[in-house]
Amino acid sequence: MENITVNFVVNGQERQISTPPNRTLLHVLREDLGLTGVKNGCEEGECGACTVIVNGNAINSCLMFIGQADHCKITTIEGVSDGDQLHPVQQALLNNGAVQCGFCTPGFVMSIIALLDKNPNPTDEEIRVALSGNLCRCTGYTKIIQAVKSVVKELSNER
Repeated sequence: MENITVNFVVNGQERQISTPPNRTLLHVLREDLGLTGVKNGCEEGECGACTVIVNGNAINSCLMFIGQADHCKITTIEGVSDGDQLHPVQQALLNNGAVQCGFCTPGFVMSIIALLDKNPNPTDEEIRVALSGNLCRCTGYTKIIQAVKSVVKELSNER
């Protein structure tokens, strides 16, 4: 199979790779770019552990062929913090005890950020819908929803 060349921006950095077209964005991010915060869970789009933001939308990177990422802007969990300063969503999850093993956490963070970028004041139902593609086996979702509400409140106080 002949390689394709893909150009995209990942976490603010322009990248170009040559790779077989049947590879997923998930595998390119993890294996070629070393962005292992993008977790490989089910590879079927069911668990959300591989969620990244592509052109402003939360997507399962396991379902996106690399060629579909050409000329896209991609943000992974590695691109959301500012040095040692956690993103407000990450901090809210910690503050609310909404993380345990951490495997699903990057996907939740990315889904929440994508939601809040589009809707800075979501309803409980909108939060649940935005998180519905992310599965967690360690925590209940109550604390995760509380964390989203707390970051919404914090961000609205800053405005």
